[in-house]
Amino acid sequence: MFILAEMKNVTRIPPELFNLHLNDAIAGELNNKLANKVVLNVGLCIALYDIVSLQESFIIPGDGASHTRVNFRFIVFRPFIEEILTGKIRSCSQEGVHVTLGFFEDILIPPTALQHPSKFNETEQAWVWEYDTGDGSKHDLFMDSGEIIRFRVIAENFTETCPAGPTNIQESSEGNENKVPYTLTGSINEPGLGLLTWWDN
Repeated sequence: MFILAEMKNVTRIPPELFNLHLNDAIAGELNNKLANKVVLNVGLCIALYDIVSLQESFIIPGDGASHTRVNFRFIVFRPFIEEILTGKIRSCSQEGVHVTLGFFEDILIPPTALQHPSKFNETEQAWVWEYDTGDGSKHDLFMDSGEIIRFRVIAENFTETCPAGPTNIQESSEGNENKVPYTLTGSINEPGLGLLTWWDN
C-alpha cells in the first residue's frame, strides 16, 4: 500500500530559516510542498522518509533565499493492482460504492464489480446484494454508509490537473476543479470481499 519513491528537487530555503540546520530546513520545506499532494504517475505523498544527498547551494540574484539540489525519498500511498484493502463506505450512488481510507477518498467500486446480483435502492441510497440463501429464497444485504468494506484494487488512474492555458480562464478553472488527480477502482465480486459483517459467520 505504501512505497518509497526517489525524487529530486531544487529546494528554496527562505532567509528566515537560515538559523536552522540545512537538513532540517530542507525536510520542513519538502514536507510543506509535497505532503498530502498527488504527484503524477507516482501517487499520494505522505511524508519525507529521508534525504539521500545534498548538492551545492546557490543564491539567485534578486532573491535572498538559498536554493539546494536535493535527492530524497518520500513515503507514497500507491497500492499495487490486485492488492486487498479495507476501508469504509463513504456513500453510494448510481455510479457505484464510494470508499474512503480516512486519508484517501477517491475510491470507487463500480456496479459491474459488485457481488452479483446487486441493485441500487433509491430510497435508502444504498447498493443491495440480493444474496441467494440456497433454498430458493433471497436475502437483501445492504451496503450502508459507514460500514467497513474489504475490496481488491483492480485499476488506478492519474489525471493531469495543471492549467492548460486556454483563452477562457474561467472555463479552465472550472474544468480543473472537476478533475481528480488520482483515483482507484475496486472490486468486491468474489468470496471474502465486501462488508466484513457478511463473512463474520
